[in-house]
Formats: sequence, C-alpha cells, structure tokens
Amino acid sequence: MKIIISPAMKMKVDRDSFPARSHPQFLKQAKELAAFLQQCSFTQLQAIWQSSERTTKEGQEQIKQLNLAKTDNLTPAIISYSGIQYQYMAPDLFSAQALNYVQENVRILSGLYGVLRPFDGVWPYRLEMKNKATGFTEPNLYHYWGEKLADNLFGEDHILINLASKEYSKNIAPYVTKTRRMITIDFQEFVKGKWKTVGVHAKMARGEMVRFAAEHQLTEPEELQKFNDFGFQYIAQESTTDNYVFQTEFDFKRR
Repeated sequence: MKIIISPAMKMKVDRDSFPARSHPQFLKQAKELAAFLQQCSFTQLQAIWQSSERTTKEGQEQIKQLNLAKTDNLTPAIISYSGIQYQYMAPDLFSAQALNYVQENVRILSGLYGVLRPFDGVWPYRLEMKNKATGFTEPNLYHYWGEKLADNLFGEDHILINLASKEYSKNIAPYVTKTRRMITIDFQEFVKGKWKTVGVHAKMARGEMVRFAAEHQLTEPEELQKFNDFGFQYIAQESTTDNYVFQTEFDFKRR
C-alpha cells in the first residue's frame, strides 16, 4: 500500500538534518509551472495565490530563487514541509528503518511538483492545487495534472491510503477503478452534539498515523485500524471498505 498526504504551505530550508536521496519525478511539468510563476507580476501572483501583501512578497521571493535545474544539495520534501501534520509526524526523530519506510511507501501531492517521494530534494515554493493559474497554458491545475498523478501512484501499488486533504485527494479520486482502491481515513470528534472533522486536529492525527505506520512497518490497510493516538478508535460500524472512520472524545484544548 502507498500512503498519500498533502504538502504544507509553510516550508523551510534544512540541508543538514538529512540529505536528499532522489529527484522529483515530474520535473518537466514543475519547470513549466515555475517559469510561468517567475514571469508573473506581484499583482498577478497575489491574484493566483489569493494572498495578503506580506504573504505575496514572501512567496515572490521564494519563486525568484527557484532553480529547478539545480537538483543537488536540496532539502528533502518531508523535512522542508513544516506544517502541523509534519510537526506531529516528526520525521527528524524517525529511526533509519522508519525513514526507509516512508521513502518507499509515502507520497506527497503537490501543486508544483505533482507527486513527491519524502526524500526528493525540493525548493520552497507557493502553489496550491486549488490555485487558479490565470495566464498559464492550463489555469486549472487539476486539469493540468489530469490523470498523471493517479497513474504514477497506482503504477506503484493498487491500494492507496488517503491521508490527504480533499483539495489534493480530489485529483486522485476520479481515477479510482475496480482495480485501483483508495481508502480514505476520516478523523472525527464529538463537537456540540455531533461527530465532525476538525481540520487542525485531523492534521495532527494524520501526521501521527504516518509515524505509526512507519514505526510499525505496516503493509496492510487493516493494520491501521489499531491506531489510537489522541484517543482515536476505529469505528467498524461507521466504516466501509473504502472509508475508515476514527472517532475520539479527547479534549484537545487540555492537551
């Protein structure tokens, strides 16, 4: 099985913790997108990113420095992304065995890079899958990537564990078939009398589940049902073969 996760908007440069082991597989497409972003004005970038003036300035600086022809001495993707999910995954604390596991079994979806292996070397950038790249050959990034990403993922394994947000997993879902299975993990908590997904806490749980899978070297989807961080429990009666539901009454405010 392969595990798919979302990228994070917040990125860092860290060439000292771990060396990159591989290069992104869709560099040709990434270069096309990078070249387009680099010729955009400040106003155009702000419109594409729907961002504040400060965030646009930061993003523009990142884009200016992008040099995808340079593929050595870069930060591994799993270290570069530093959002909540990655903080709780804590890959810098992984054993060598766990690091090998994620490189083999975890894939990061990206608006710029398409699909990344954890130890692909990357540059910091700003481009979400939902962004409308007005002025680009194909402004809709879902259409631009099309079925390339799903073909790549299912070409490696016929079972995907979906720990990505809907923004990214919707690029894979249309290409699921009888021979291509995707199991979505849904983390729910009891809020105001209803079971619902709380984004921040779901990101925390997704990171912990990746670590759980890596530490235990899981190979079968059913093994994920033993996950219980933050009090989450697999609820069989709420789950299906393609949707695993985990629920908790853990008080995140007191954590």
